[in-house]
Amino acid sequence: MHNEFTAIVERDDDWFIAYCPEIPGANGQGKSKAEAIKSLSGAIDLILEDRREDAIRGLPAEAERELVAVG
Repeated sequence: MHNEFTAIVERDDDWFIAYCPEIPGANGQGKSKAEAIKSLSGAIDLILEDRREDAIRGLPAEAERELVAVG
């Protein structure tokens, strides 16, 4: 599935810090802008996977699951 999110990147001395306003808690850092964005991408993946697992955990056994592609 392909999704796009906003990355806000700021410089902090020798580091680049990145965060995503659409995904609270998603942050990344790196010595370059590219490293910070890659780190942020990994954080977004982990957060969305965790939220998906939490959301599915309490569903009734008879509930049907389907994937929906967005974009």
